[in-house]
Amino acid sequence: MSPPAPTRRARTTRGRRLERERRLRRLAVLVAVLAVGLVTLLLSAFGGSGTPAQVAAPASASSLLPAGPPLPEIIARLGALHIQMPVSQSRVTAIGYQGGSEGALALSPLGTQANQGLLRRLLHSIVGGSSGQPHWYQLPGGLGPSSSAIDVGAPAGTDVYSPVDGTIVAIDDVVLNNQVYGSQIDIQPAGAPSLVVSVSHVRVDPSLVVGSPVTAAGSKLGSVVDFTQAERQALARYTNDSGNHVKIEVHPSATLTLG
Repeated sequence: MSPPAPTRRARTTRGRRLERERRLRRLAVLVAVLAVGLVTLLLSAFGGSGTPAQVAAPASASSLLPAGPPLPEIIARLGALHIQMPVSQSRVTAIGYQGGSEGALALSPLGTQANQGLLRRLLHSIVGGSSGQPHWYQLPGGLGPSSSAIDVGAPAGTDVYSPVDGTIVAIDDVVLNNQVYGSQIDIQPAGAPSLVVSVSHVRVDPSLVVGSPVTAAGSKLGSVVDFTQAERQALARYTNDSGNHVKIEVHPSATLTLG
């Protein structure tokens, strides 16, 4: 005998209620998963001290044959001042930016930051990046703005060339813990006489003297100094070596502190 009509309606209502509860539980699980994913995405994008993006480090240049001057290539700007690559592109291990010394001015890097957050990488992939220009890394440390010092990585002994056209106005030893580690070479740019471009971590070429004219990517300043015994170099976390490099800063000429 068929059950009474009220019993069938009750069962139908109960079945619908159970199905609705199952759907709500599935929705709650989905919302929780999306929330966890969003939090992880935001931490990856904006976390300042988290694990750096896993970008493959450039191949070590220590085994490459000696190279001549670099091809003309602008790697940073400050207004009308253009900073050019100071070593042969074949010897570059990585390029990093960090805070410079007191009074150093913020530079505008060319290229794409390789260890930027996930959201910024996605944005650049959508709107287009800096095709054909170098990747660079944001490094910790320093006193000035976060882009006021450029570290151009290259093996010790690599020839270093002037990053700007101009005139040598000072050559001073770099002293750490009572030890001399190369020199700092100050250049007054021809097109920006109110500024001084400082190039350090360099063993000065004997022919270079104060008053010497220099040309970007054409005049040899010296060679990269081995800084391994002086300090732990921040660039090393993105290279296959100890992170030796040429450091470049720009100061107003009236406030540059030599030493």
